[in-house]
Amino acid sequence: MTALRKKMIAAMRQRRYSVRTHDSYLYAVKSLANHYGKSPDKLSVEEIQRYFDYLVQVRELSAASCRLQLNALRFFYVKVLGWPEFTIKLVVPKKAELIPELLTRTEVRKIVAQCENDKHRMMLLTCYGCGLRVGELVATKVRYIDGERHLLRVDQGKGRKDRLVSVSDGLLGDLRVYWKRYRPQPWMFTGQQMDRPISIQSIQRVFSRCKAKAKIEKVGGIHGLRHAYATHQLEAGMPLNELKHQLGHKDIRTTLRYVHWVPNYQEHNRHGADLVAMLEKGK
Repeated sequence: MTALRKKMIAAMRQRRYSVRTHDSYLYAVKSLANHYGKSPDKLSVEEIQRYFDYLVQVRELSAASCRLQLNALRFFYVKVLGWPEFTIKLVVPKKAELIPELLTRTEVRKIVAQCENDKHRMMLLTCYGCGLRVGELVATKVRYIDGERHLLRVDQGKGRKDRLVSVSDGLLGDLRVYWKRYRPQPWMFTGQQMDRPISIQSIQRVFSRCKAKAKIEKVGGIHGLRHAYATHQLEAGMPLNELKHQLGHKDIRTTLRYVHWVPNYQEHNRHGADLVAMLEKGK
């Protein structure tokens, strides 16, 4: 490992960046160095600017991918190398406003029904029943579930913020049955090694496989269960502020996007619906 790589890793650890951020930031710096065939600390601003033009014009990376590279390199040059500024102009095509293909309750039920084992079924139910991001799902530990208060602690979610989300009676009952049968520890959903959580990639593949077996052709991965949770709770009358908290949104405007898919939305149910119980009853 080079001295620069060690220094960058130390800087990220000091700020408690996630493992995914570590990987993506290190990859971005390595890609830049490989592009020019020399150490990144030997590159000029002009060379870095040309590299971003190459990413947009030749490789045709998405705006999100380019911004991730920009954030990674800005961190490297400013926080690791100590540059006073990092003025790179990033011009990307305007992002198309696409409406995701939302899953209905029937489609969610069909997907869950295709799970080959209890762990995968329980993971998809938890993702849908709490509206979790996939990273939050796999990071769930047994001790994060407070059965008495019907709460699930999301530890260091997006933006490195903890939050407590409500767990419905239906989902809590299923989680208790699952735990009594398999006694997982410390992770609720373990991987092949019992002391490690299942990987994000593994459960994403499970979802895609189940969706294909259910003959559902709508575009989207496991994040579609989070979208489904949001829209189905709005249909059940959950207040926007409550949904914002449940989803862990920083800005209410992010939550408001879901209202477009629930044109007759009216707040009338403080805690929303027990989506898992409704799913299992076939409603």
